[in-house]
Amino acid sequence: MPREKKRQAVLSRRSSETDISVTLNIDGTGGAEVSTPIGFFTHMLESFARHGRFDLKLSASGDLYIDQHHLLEDCGLMLGRAFNKALGDKSGINRAGFFIFPMDEALAGAAADLSGRPFLQYEARFRRRFCGELDTDVLCDFFQGFATGAGANVALKVLSGRSDHHKIEALFKAVSRALHMACSKDTALLDFIPSSKGVLDDWNH
Repeated sequence: MPREKKRQAVLSRRSSETDISVTLNIDGTGGAEVSTPIGFFTHMLESFARHGRFDLKLSASGDLYIDQHHLLEDCGLMLGRAFNKALGDKSGINRAGFFIFPMDEALAGAAADLSGRPFLQYEARFRRRFCGELDTDVLCDFFQGFATGAGANVALKVLSGRSDHHKIEALFKAVSRALHMACSKDTALLDFIPSSKGVLDDWNH
């Protein structure tokens, strides 16, 4: 019986704006080695890996003297591309997943469809422009980058909460749990492509 291919990816990208490297193992244990110049963002990516049980190594630097847009968008893009590459032809996966995550007084929901068609629905409001050093205005750019890179339809909504910290953390944990469900395999359908077309096109790359 042939051994199942490991769902892993190693990617790097350097531009005049950012320098990012990503190593991803979808079937991991939640280990994370993350280095970014934004402490709260680093913390969120570590939580993302832990709650999705993904092994993630990510190193990123960029032109923060301008603002955080390029760094967060490109991190999202590269993380999404890593998922897309690691999933291969996506045979046997659930394809779609969802989760509602409570974080103390905050509540956030996420749904993801690894359809090959990138689209982001994002609804979140924060009391402050910055949470720690993270500019909350560019969180949408991170998730848009991820949806584009992964070729995924991603819907995110912060449902309630007082603390911006808790709302953002609930959002990252919800999306990681939704992706864990979407990436998980149904052992009865290992050779099945979950699409009426018979293929999940990666048309955005």
